[in-house]
Formats: sequence, structure tokens, C-alpha cells
Amino acid sequence: MTMSDHPGSEKISLEILPAPKAVDRAVAAEIAALIRSKAASGERCVLGLATGSTPTGVYDELIRMHREEKLSFKHVMTFNLDEYFPMRPDGLQSYHRFMNEHLFDHIDIDKKNVHVPDGTLPPGEVNAYCRAYEQAIRDAGGLDLQLLGIGRTGHVGFNEPGSGRDSRTRLITLDQVTRLDAASDFFGEQYVPRRAITTGVGTILEARRLVMIAFGENKAGVVAKSVEGPVTSAIPATFLQHHRNATVFLDPAAAAELTRQKSPWLLGLPVEWDRPTIKRAVIWLAQHVGKSILKLVDEDYNEHGLQDLLASHGSAYDINRDIFRSMTQTITGWPGGKPADRKRPGDVSRPGDDVFPKRVLIFSPHPDDDVISMGGTLIRLVDQGHEVHVAYQTSGNIAVFDADAIRFADFAAEFNKLFGIAGDAAAKLEGHIEESLRNKKPGQVDSPEIQKIKGLIRRGECRAAGRDCGVAVDRLHFMDLPFYETGAVRKKPLGEEDVRLTVELLERIQPHQVYAAGDLSDPHGTHRVCLAAVFRAMEQCKQRAWAKQCQVWLYRGAWQEWGPDQIEMAVPLSPAELSRKRTAIFKHQSQKDRAMFPGSDKREFWQRAEDRNRDTARIYDQLGMADYEAIEGFVSWRVSDE
Repeated sequence: MTMSDHPGSEKISLEILPAPKAVDRAVAAEIAALIRSKAASGERCVLGLATGSTPTGVYDELIRMHREEKLSFKHVMTFNLDEYFPMRPDGLQSYHRFMNEHLFDHIDIDKKNVHVPDGTLPPGEVNAYCRAYEQAIRDAGGLDLQLLGIGRTGHVGFNEPGSGRDSRTRLITLDQVTRLDAASDFFGEQYVPRRAITTGVGTILEARRLVMIAFGENKAGVVAKSVEGPVTSAIPATFLQHHRNATVFLDPAAAAELTRQKSPWLLGLPVEWDRPTIKRAVIWLAQHVGKSILKLVDEDYNEHGLQDLLASHGSAYDINRDIFRSMTQTITGWPGGKPADRKRPGDVSRPGDDVFPKRVLIFSPHPDDDVISMGGTLIRLVDQGHEVHVAYQTSGNIAVFDADAIRFADFAAEFNKLFGIAGDAAAKLEGHIEESLRNKKPGQVDSPEIQKIKGLIRRGECRAAGRDCGVAVDRLHFMDLPFYETGAVRKKPLGEEDVRLTVELLERIQPHQVYAAGDLSDPHGTHRVCLAAVFRAMEQCKQRAWAKQCQVWLYRGAWQEWGPDQIEMAVPLSPAELSRKRTAIFKHQSQKDRAMFPGSDKREFWQRAEDRNRDTARIYDQLGMADYEAIEGFVSWRVSDE
């Protein structure tokens, strides 16, 4: 869906494309066309580039075009937005290193034409350097195109809230939220540099073309403020509204809070009243006026921009009854379906309900996502007699504190002594652990041996949680997908081996139900990659007899919850079941009290899960459904959806 004429309250041109890959292709195609156009006229193309996870797909596509379509970068000059200060060019978190690994080392660009701010300067030389950086951009003829991401504070580059419209390249102190978001890259917030060199808002706005990209639900709020809100230095991205040639590219998740997406009836424009839009409108209206669905009247619809809905679909009574019925039908205490002797007239029938018990495969991106996000449903599936398998897609080893690894290594050493288990190999390993962990530098990647120890810690926690939920140990599958095993937060792209391992597990179990994490707000990207692995594997298996009958459900909870208009299966939890879920989460002791990478939410994961589950139940209650202690919500997915 393209919106280039600033419809409604949008003040910047937008392109909302079906998926991140579509955005990557569109932006890369525009950059490639610009490079070729400039080259055809004998000119140099000057690009402003960004770092972070958002533009990596664009860079991957540009590399592909270079290899397969002969796109040349010989006459391209680049200027990067920013760099941490202080920071060595070869540092693990360096943007010099980032750009080399993600783009420059894979194309034919002349490294003399590459510019990334220098994070090694003595503080007294920074101001002069920043002025020279600005002059270098001017000497190059100015930026033809500036690629941008957006931070949760609304920053572009490292222009934090308070940055002026005319600000120039300078040394800046990073906002606490920005440092929190970067904590995972540095293995702890305390190691994130407090300052960075960034090109200014004024510098950015001088580019002849601006392209900003945003993905995921966690960016939806700040995107809406930047695109629809007033221009303010409190949200530097709003300054893009002053640019004549700026476009924001979004996936549907990042566009979710825009008025056009969330409540288009408020814009006074024609609305296509399909069923999802009607459901969203009715729930919005009920929440807006503080009524349950069945208490809404014609006047409520007329007074809040929904006259057209009434005119095209009948009275409030008819609409209310239809949506209320559809919401009540999402509620089930039998997520795997009822056995024949428990079915009652009027029970909602779902795909595969004729099979009982079922083989169920739950994919957990990290070792604790299963119990955090759907622990109550997992327990209920086991209690109701289904054959439940859990596949831990990644080892989660980077999320274990060094102190925990030392504690377990000390236990192993004492265990060996106590039972007379000795040997040169054991002594050598103990010495390696002692040297590696006790003398480890901030941000240093663990050795393969330490990574294995940390992975074993997470495996032990999974087994403890599985036993607590009643899952047989031989039904816990540790996949250790290769994309994750870098020892650093920055992962490899999803590869064929990741998909092959997923296909093999699916073929071995041949599940009737699959559950996968659809929580794309995960700030570290692991959930997104793991979900893509499941989708691609199901695509490869779709002609198998078992796959044609398999129902795929997507869960959330660790980072965000499904909205009430999205939920297709709502599994209510009693106070006792919520308590059992909490106990299972507690078995992941390395993540208890303080997780290595908590993201921006300060609550522990069990607190987040309970609060979100209770909030969902509260919403159902306020809309007129039964009053439950908590609810876990799910959305269905089918191969044909992708």
C-alpha cells in the first residue's frame, strides 16, 4: 500500500509494504537506480548510510545486486551518520566494523571514498574533526540520498531528544533509553559508551533525498508521533516533515499505530468495511466510550465517526451481537481440541479437532520463551493428554552472566574432586575457564568452550521447567540453530542449514499443531529470524499429508501481546494455572531477578507475562466477556498467508 500524498494526518510521504524484505528490495532498488543514473552521466553518487539492524536487509540486497546484476560502487562515496565515542575501528561494536562486515567488504567500493566518524580522537580534537567532516560532505557535492533508521526516542543518527533543527556534526551524550537499547551489543548497559559523534539534524536535512526505514511493533508508537505529530526537538525525527523529498518505508507492524491503520474512520475517508476492520472498529468504540460491546447504541457509532459502518451493516444491535459472538468464540479451555466425549452442541470447531490427542510442537526462540509466552497453554495441553514437544531453537548462551558460568564451572571442578574424576583434559579446561572468565574484558566474545558451558546452563533450566510442566525430557529438542551461534548479539542471517534442521524436526514429529513466537518486537531480532525459519520450513513441508492438516498458532508475551481484535484463540488461565506458569518461568534461574538483555522493560519476564495476560483478561471482561484471571492469546497462520 503506497501513500505518497500525505493522506489524513500524515505529514510525510509513506510507503507501507507487506514485509521487511519488500521494504529492503524497494529501498535498495532506489539506491541502485540513483547510482546507475549518476554513473551514466559521469557523476559520483554520494550516499549517507546508517547502521543498526534495520538497514542490514538493504545492504544484503545491494550486495546481491552487485554480484548478480553488476551494480558497481566504484564511483560511490559514503558518509556514515555516527560512531560511538570512544571506539576503536576494529571494536566488536564499532560502526566501522559493522559497515565493513555488512556492506563494504562485499562490494567494489574504493575504501578511500568511505567515511565513518572517528571514535579514536583525543577529546580536544573532536570539534575540529566534526567541522572537517561537514566540509568533506560539502566538498563531495552534498548527500544525494541519506538512509535513516529511527530510535525509540525518535532519534535519527544519534540526534537525541533536544537536538535542534539546525544542529551540525558534533559529540553528543547518549540518552539513557538509547544506551539501554544498545546494552545487548555491549554485554551490559554499564559498558555502553556515554557519548557518540553524530551528524546533525541540519546536516541530514541538507541531503537531496531522505529515506527512513522502520520495522516492528516496538517502533510503531514513535513512528506515528514522527509522521503525524507536531514538529518538536523532543522527537528529532519529526524534523523530516520539513524536507521536500522524504519518504518513510514501513512494514505493517511499524505502521500499526498510524491513524490510517489503527482507526481510519477518524480521517473521514472511505473505509473498506471488511470483517477485521469492523471488529477493530467495534472494539475501539467500546474502549473509547467505556462500554461493553453489547451496550453500544447507534448514537455511539454516529458520534464517533462510524456512521458509515451503521449505514452499510445495519443497526448497532446487529453489529454488536455479531462481534460479541465472534469474540466469545475465540475463548477455549481446550487449545488442542476436545475429545469426542467432552464435546457439546454449539462448540466451536477448529481445524483438526477430530484428532485427539494431538502431537504438538512448540517452537521457543530462546530457552524460556515457551513458558514466558504460553506456559499456561503448554501446561494445559500436557494435562489434557496431548503429546507435547518443545523445540528450543537457539542455545541462549550469550544471555548467561559470567558469574553463573563461573559458579557452574566451580561445581563441576568440586564434583570431579569429590568423586575422584581427574585427568589432564579436565584440568586444562578448568584452567581455561579460570583464565577466560576471570580475566574477561567488557564486550569480549566468549571462547567456544565457555559458550558451551553457558548453553548447558540454559539446557538444564529448560529440563527443569519442562519437568515442572509435565513434558517428558525426551520431548525437549535442543536445535542450536547455526545463525545464532556467533557468541555475540549480532547474528548471522538465516541460512539453509537453519531451515533444514527445522524441516527435519517437523518431519520427525509430524505435528497436528505447531506453536511459534510471533513476537516481532524482540529488540535483538532472534524471534524474527526463528519465525522465518518456521515459516520457510512449513513452506517446504506443505505438500506432506501431515502438514495439510497442521494448524500453526503464533504466540506473544515476552515483548508484546496480541491486541483483542487480533486474537483468534484465547486460552483462559485460572489463578492456580498462572501460579504454575510462574513457577516454570522461575526454573530459568539465569534469567531470574535480572536478565542479561532485558530490553527497555525493567520488569522481570515473569512479571511482564503475568501483567500482559491479566491485561488481556481485563480487556475481555470490559468488553463484556467472562471475567478470567488471565488469558494467553494466539493468532493462526497458514502457509498460504505468506
